[in-house]
Amino acid sequence: MPDLRGKVAIITGASSGIGKGTAVEFAGLGAHLALTGRNQENLQATADACVEAGTPRDKILLVTGDICDDKVRKNLVDQTVQKFGRLDVLVNNAGISYLAGLETTDMAKYDKLMNVNLRSVVALTQLCVPHLAKTRGAVVNVSSIAGLRAVPIVLAYSMSKSALDQFTRCAALELASKQIRVNSVNPGYIPTEVLKNAGLSEEQAAQFLEREKSNHALGRVGEVEEVAKTIAFLASSDASFITGAQVPVDGGRHAMCPR
Repeated sequence: MPDLRGKVAIITGASSGIGKGTAVEFAGLGAHLALTGRNQENLQATADACVEAGTPRDKILLVTGDICDDKVRKNLVDQTVQKFGRLDVLVNNAGISYLAGLETTDMAKYDKLMNVNLRSVVALTQLCVPHLAKTRGAVVNVSSIAGLRAVPIVLAYSMSKSALDQFTRCAALELASKQIRVNSVNPGYIPTEVLKNAGLSEEQAAQFLEREKSNHALGRVGEVEEVAKTIAFLASSDASFITGAQVPVDGGRHAMCPR
């Protein structure tokens, strides 16, 4: 089991889904947490779950806001370092999806998605590098199977995740001299609010879920906890010789052939 006792971690998009699951997993491993998200009520619920998992409430910092906002990002990093005196882990998890192909993509929505999924990641990582260098820390980017395989019905999302994987590789090489490790996880389909937020009805999401089971070699979709445990591993010293990697957490979906 990874050991994150006393490690300070920033987790974006922590108010739901994989971000919330990762926060709770880190809490159970002894981490101190700086959590950010747009929904204050949901973010507080995440904090409550982290307390139940083992992190004292005074070792949890909540910063509510839009990660695309320069001031929110700076405030997040500044408050984290001020409160805890250090930064060991950055988990870039915040992300959105948008159902559209090339001919139906709305460019305003495209720009928003790229801002959340990519630009904000680069900008926040920039702010964190000086602090991560002091602790020889780690960055874990939450990508997607869509970064490894073409998914045309989510053109912009697939593009953003592919670019995120390239950012992971480039940043890993650039930051290796500072002993900062940078890796990605690439989940397959994980039941979260992403599909609903992307515009699918509950019925459509359920149909998608059932169809996706056969697209994963293990015959099922994944669980948030399975992704969270992989993120915790990559963030910990157990992964001390891993950097620049894209780790599929997808039940073998990346290895499947069209059929």
